[in-house]
Amino acid sequence: MKHWTKTEKLHQTVTNPNIHIKGTHSYYSDYWDQGFELSVVRYLHGDEQTRDALPPWPIDQLYIGNYVCIGAEAVILMGGNHTHRADWFCLYPFMETIVDAYQSKGDTHLEDNCWIGMRAMLMPGVRIGEGAIVAANAIVTKDVPPYAVVAGSPAKIIKYRFDAATIEALLALKIYERSEAEINTILPALCNNDLAQLTQVISAL
Repeated sequence: MKHWTKTEKLHQTVTNPNIHIKGTHSYYSDYWDQGFELSVVRYLHGDEQTRDALPPWPIDQLYIGNYVCIGAEAVILMGGNHTHRADWFCLYPFMETIVDAYQSKGDTHLEDNCWIGMRAMLMPGVRIGEGAIVAANAIVTKDVPPYAVVAGSPAKIIKYRFDAATIEALLALKIYERSEAEINTILPALCNNDLAQLTQVISAL
């Protein structure tokens, strides 16, 4: 039975070859809908109904890092949906010109340890940086830097979680490239905000 305390581990449920899951800890809060693949990832071409057919263009890929948290009813809009050419006189996607109408936005990346808030929408081709937070109901139209917090429509940076020197140091540590055993060892320092302690613990690995 679905309940708000339950989550879907993406590495256990995702079957779409166009969606790439790193590690075993990323999850989706699926208690209000049909789950991550059916409700969150919106492919015009490349979903469970069309992924086995010959696509009219290369399918954009979705890459999800480890320790990624995705809130209920979020939407990740994928490639294939951009067939309304704003630089043409007519926006309508006529099938006769559909291939020329399509404009790829590129692959979408959700990097390690980012948090996508409830009902947020990610437009095609964006990159959500390591440790970034996308607020509930935000509409993300461009890349979000590591450890930034964005909100609104379109989403704008409202703050950074840490100062620039701390962010640079965290990225240099490459925390989420480490093994699960190493992550477990440094967990007390990760669940803290003492950079010196975290650096010391990692140096001792």
